[in-house]
Amino acid sequence: MHTHYAEIPAYDTKDGSEIRELMHPDTHGNAAQSLAEAVVQPGATTLLHRHARTEELYHITRGAGEMRLGAKTFAVAAGDTVCIAPGTPHNIRNTGTGPLHILCSCSPPYSHDDTELL
Repeated sequence: MHTHYAEIPAYDTKDGSEIRELMHPDTHGNAAQSLAEAVVQPGATTLLHRHARTEELYHITRGAGEMRLGAKTFAVAAGDTVCIAPGTPHNIRNTGTGPLHILCSCSPPYSHDDTELL
């Protein structure tokens, strides 16, 4: 399987971020995980949410932000990676002056049905 970034359309998720599904079973045929890029604009904050089944990894590739993970809030910047366990409330705020880019790996794959807004 092989995808090209320029050919992948962006869409908005339930939490308010702009997403490009770089690899997802529903589209590409892989089996056990999904990989997406999320973009959060300067000053924007995603909605607080959780996933009952999915473990997520966020890897910040560009920008800076503030991550809420359960009861903790902490700064994140390019090069940081965060593990979000199933059931953990989370969101992220862009604290920088440019777009915040995040690679999001989900296992099992991302599903709108597994996203509960809080």
